[in-house]
Amino acid sequence: MPAAILRRIAFCLLIAAPAVVLRITGSELAPVLELLTFGAAIVAAAFLLAWAAEAAQKDISGALAIALLALIAVLPEYAVDLYYAFRSGSDPDYLHFAAANMTGSNRLLLGFGWPLVVIIALLVARRFAKRTKSPIQTSLRLDSGSRMDIGFLVILGVLAFAIPLLGSIPIWFGIGLVLIFAAYLWRAGQAAGDDEEEFLGAAALIVAMPTKARRATVITMFVVSATIILASAEPFAEALVDSGSALGIDSYFLVQWLAPLASEAPEFIIAAMFALRGMGGAAIGTLIASKVNQWSLLVGSLPIAHLAGGGTWLPLDGRQIEEFTLTATQTILGVAIILALRFHWAPALGLAALFGLQFFVTDTSGRYILSAIQAVLAIIFLILHRSEILPTLAAPFRRPQVETEDTEPAEATEPRHESTVGLSSDPNAAGTRA
Repeated sequence: MPAAILRRIAFCLLIAAPAVVLRITGSELAPVLELLTFGAAIVAAAFLLAWAAEAAQKDISGALAIALLALIAVLPEYAVDLYYAFRSGSDPDYLHFAAANMTGSNRLLLGFGWPLVVIIALLVARRFAKRTKSPIQTSLRLDSGSRMDIGFLVILGVLAFAIPLLGSIPIWFGIGLVLIFAAYLWRAGQAAGDDEEEFLGAAALIVAMPTKARRATVITMFVVSATIILASAEPFAEALVDSGSALGIDSYFLVQWLAPLASEAPEFIIAAMFALRGMGGAAIGTLIASKVNQWSLLVGSLPIAHLAGGGTWLPLDGRQIEEFTLTATQTILGVAIILALRFHWAPALGLAALFGLQFFVTDTSGRYILSAIQAVLAIIFLILHRSEILPTLAAPFRRPQVETEDTEPAEATEPRHESTVGLSSDPNAAGTRA
């Protein structure tokens, strides 16, 4: 194994070691110290998990690899969220935490992650345009394969409004969402192609290893990181609640925002690295797939975990209904913006601004007003992109077609960095892909 990857793995394990020692010995610290210790372990393990998942794409190609990478990348979030749902089955005090982590991570992914990738990709393209005296790009072009993911996200976004209307997440509804996720993975597998992936950082070092050594390393990293995450999830979740009381901070706020920020940090960093390399389309594609995972498998698993913990169905209080409404309208706005497979910088900044605004909206009426604003903006974008609605809705059910290469010879020989930028200032321009 290369020394460079050994050093990175060792550094992550060193950060996670105190949490492992605490779990093995059963020792306890002050809530804030436990929060930092187990939170750091989850972040370190999440990096190991993300590197292994990215390297695994060497043996799994195409859209299925993107879907699986997105699934594995959010496993730390699943561990914490499902713990709250399981605990709420026997302790009603945890009911409002069960969905808080999900709504926070969901909005963080779209409100912060999507705009981050778009802005970075456009800045990279702008620098390249100045260097080559070419037109400055103003929008990120999504790969045509993203239409299937967007189609699933549209369906899930519409179904999400049933949750606040029902005032709960029934077990039958959760099972239905899990089945949708299974259908999504099946369709992603059908759409899988043979495009050669480009790997970055630690993943590139792993991929460069001989086949047997690479696969053994990836499997070991999966097992070790998953063990650390599962061992740290419960004490981290409890420390979040206890730290809120100790610091005089609303525990709900910490559960909704601090936990997702810790668990999704590696995913954001990897996506940003792809965008910095001019691979904005691949970066946003992974984040879109993560969004599909959250609305299907994660939300669907909550009532199942609640039932396993001794509950019946997963009821929602007034605050949770507001949060789900706000999250659902943000999702619909996000997919309405990217229906045409273009992500302009202005809507990206708008999404980020709306996301930031919610931290200043702390009452019921304010959340519903913000939800209404997002819904109105979504309707406007849906009208602007009305010709894309039916093709997008049909994409999850349409048999995959083999795409023909129509790039010019000169374009086909360009370096991958430039050919996969996927940026367009012309609404009718077709993105190229190496």
